[in-house]
Amino acid sequence: MSLRSFLKSGHAPTLFSAFLYFDLSFMVWVLLGPLGVAIAASLHLNPAQKGLMVATPLLAGAALRLVFGVLVDHIGPRRAGIIGQILVIAGLSLAWLLGVRDLNQVLMLAPVLGVAGASFAVALPLASRWYPKERQGLALGIAGLGNCGTALSALFAGSLAKAFGWINVVGLTVLPLAVAFVVYLVLVRDPPQRPPARTLAQYVGVLRQPDCWCLMALYGVTFGGFSGLASSLTIYCNAEYHLGPVIAGAFTAACMFAGSLVRPLGGALADRFGGVNTLVGVYGLAAVVLGLASFHHASPVLALAPLLAAMMALGAGNGAVFQLAPQRFGSEIGVVTGLVGATGGLGGFCLASTLGVAKQLTGAYQPGFLGFAALAICAQAALLILKGRWRFALPSLAGASVPATVQESRA
Repeated sequence: MSLRSFLKSGHAPTLFSAFLYFDLSFMVWVLLGPLGVAIAASLHLNPAQKGLMVATPLLAGAALRLVFGVLVDHIGPRRAGIIGQILVIAGLSLAWLLGVRDLNQVLMLAPVLGVAGASFAVALPLASRWYPKERQGLALGIAGLGNCGTALSALFAGSLAKAFGWINVVGLTVLPLAVAFVVYLVLVRDPPQRPPARTLAQYVGVLRQPDCWCLMALYGVTFGGFSGLASSLTIYCNAEYHLGPVIAGAFTAACMFAGSLVRPLGGALADRFGGVNTLVGVYGLAAVVLGLASFHHASPVLALAPLLAAMMALGAGNGAVFQLAPQRFGSEIGVVTGLVGATGGLGGFCLASTLGVAKQLTGAYQPGFLGFAALAICAQAALLILKGRWRFALPSLAGASVPATVQESRA
C-alpha cells in the first residue's frame, strides 16, 4: 500500500489536524512535570507536594477522557475537540494573566490540563473513522504519535522557564495551541458515519465482566507507569542527581520519545506472538528495570539506562494491551476503550504521587519505584492465570500468532 493510496482512502487534512491537536495537547497535559523544579523552588514545595502537583493533572485527564468520549458520541469529534481546545487555551491564558501564587492555585490548573489529556478520546476516533477498517491501524498509528508531545514539553519547558520564568511558559504554550486550533477549525471535518451513542447501561454492562476490569488494570500499569514517569522524571533527576532543569528535561525527553515510538512495536509483537505472551514479557522486563532504577547510581548516565528501558517496556505494553482489547470485546470496543483509557491516567496519578510521598516519608524514591515494580509483577502473575482460562475460551488471546486486528482502539 502506497502512502498516496492510503491518504486518498480517507481525509488527510483531518488526520494531520488530529495528530497536531493530540501532540500539543499531550505536551500541555504533562507541563507541570518539566516545570516542577522551577515551581517547587518558587512556592517552596516539599517532595510530597511536588508529587501531588504533577500527579493531579493525570487524574483529571483520566476522568475527563470518559466525559469527552460521551461528547464525541453525542455531538461529534470535531465539536468536542473545539470545546476542549477553547477550555485549555482560556484556562492557561487566565492562569498566566492572574498569576499562580501557591499550591492550591497550581492544583486549580489540573482540570485545565486534564482537558488536554482527554484529547485522546477525541483525536483517535476523529482520525480513524475517516478510513476503511483495513487502514485504520495506520491512521491511528499516525494520530497516536501525538504521545511524543510529552517529550516536547520536557525538552523545551525547562529552558524557557530559565529564560522567562515558569509562569510565562504557561502563557507561551497558548501560542502553539492557538495555531493548532486555527488549523483544526480550517481543516477538520467530521467523519461521514458516526456510530450510535453509547449509553450508561452499556458502560455498566461491560463493567459486570471481570475481563474488562483485568484490561483496565493492565493498562493502569503500562500507561500509568509511562505517564507517571513522564510527569515525575524531571523532578526526580533534579532531586536525586542534582541535574539542572534543562539537562533533567533532556533526560526525560529521551525517555518519553523512546517510550512513545515503541508503542506500535508493542502492537506488532502482540500480533506476532499474542497479546498475553507479549505482555508477560513486558511486565517482567518493566519490573526488573524499575527495580534497577530504584537504586542511586554513580552517575546520571548510568541511571538513564534502566529508566529508558522502563519507558520502552511500558510504551510497548500500551500497544499490546490495545491489541487484546478488540479481540476480547469486539462488539463493545468503544465502551471498553473509554474505560481502559481512563484507568491509564489513574495509574499515572498513583505512580507520580507515590514517588513524592516515598521521598517525603523515607528520604528516598526507592520505595515508590519498588512498589510499582511489584504491581508489574502482580500484572504478570494475573496474565499467566488468565492465559490458562483464555486458552480454552478465547484461544486467539492466549495463543502465539494472531491476525492483526484493525480497530479504533488500536492506537
